[in-house]
Amino acid sequence: MTGSTAATFTADDYGARMERAARTAAEAGLAGLLVAPGPDLVWLTGYTPPAVTERLTLLVLAAGQDPVLVVPALEAPDAHRAAGAAALTLRDWTDGKDPYAATAALLDASGRFGISDNAWALHLLALQQALPGSSYASLTEALPMLRAVKDAAELDLMAAAGAAADATFEEIRNVPFAGRRESDVAADLDRLLRRHGHEQVDFTIVASGPNGANPHHEAGDRVIARGDMIVLDFGGLRDGYGSDTSRTVHVGEPTDEERRVHDIVREAQEAGFRAVRPGAACQDVDRAARRVIADAGYGEHFIHRTGHGIGVTTHEPPYMIEGEGGPLVPGMCFSVEPGIYLPGRFGVRIEDIVTVTEDGGRRLNTTTRELVIVE
Repeated sequence: MTGSTAATFTADDYGARMERAARTAAEAGLAGLLVAPGPDLVWLTGYTPPAVTERLTLLVLAAGQDPVLVVPALEAPDAHRAAGAAALTLRDWTDGKDPYAATAALLDASGRFGISDNAWALHLLALQQALPGSSYASLTEALPMLRAVKDAAELDLMAAAGAAADATFEEIRNVPFAGRRESDVAADLDRLLRRHGHEQVDFTIVASGPNGANPHHEAGDRVIARGDMIVLDFGGLRDGYGSDTSRTVHVGEPTDEERRVHDIVREAQEAGFRAVRPGAACQDVDRAARRVIADAGYGEHFIHRTGHGIGVTTHEPPYMIEGEGGPLVPGMCFSVEPGIYLPGRFGVRIEDIVTVTEDGGRRLNTTTRELVIVE
């Protein structure tokens, strides 16, 4: 996280997160959580190691025990300065010593632990060797909703990230499109996101003409032409929290068919948004949006889920997809982004980040969802 984000949260905030994570793990039948460097460690402690190396850094959480951060001795000073350091015990180790034996001493030898999805296989295999009676489950599998519900301070940061992405769209719609490469517009998006406070830009999709039928098209050397429909999808992290928005624009006047397809997607996005309310199932959002597109005869051309969670990463649980029966809870944040993709011709996607409120949903992106004409 950036310094401004770290200043938003105190040692007490991080301590409460770690206590809740340990308690939730115990309720799920786990002996504890093992958290490697990455978004979970940042969210729980405010600590980002100065470099990703083969040296073991691992947060150990278990109900009824003080949190312990196992950290290389040469990185201990940075760990001590982390915002959540006061809420945990640091146990450092020096090169030449066995960090796995030291970590194993903190663990139930026959316990089942949740472990970060991005933990190195090197470390997991060494722990298994040190504790042959132990077993492990990915943290996302074991506790998928750990970071899903945002508190008031997190929601403020999410809203600020959304506003920055909106400001970026308001500027990008006024730049020249025709005669420029997709990569040129993508560079503009990157520059504008950073100007509006993003410290990290994760993606700048500019998918023009037939490239718009590829939902994850990477901007390339195709020269944008008059008559092109263009899917813009961009976002990243601002003060450690994510933005992600999509709008579809058109160079010059669109055809009747292009307008009709855009209108269908806009209606589907609205239907998905209106399905957001506490207690509704995640899949209800997908069903509402998908029904509009299917009823219009384009069901086979909506080829991805309707939404994904967002927070300290731009993709995380919960997911708005058929089969996900978990309930929506106030404070959850996720995208609502239906699309229609016509191979070889064009695509349309409209995406807002939405948060669940006590009585419905609130959009964190407020730019127009009408088809915007660009030059």
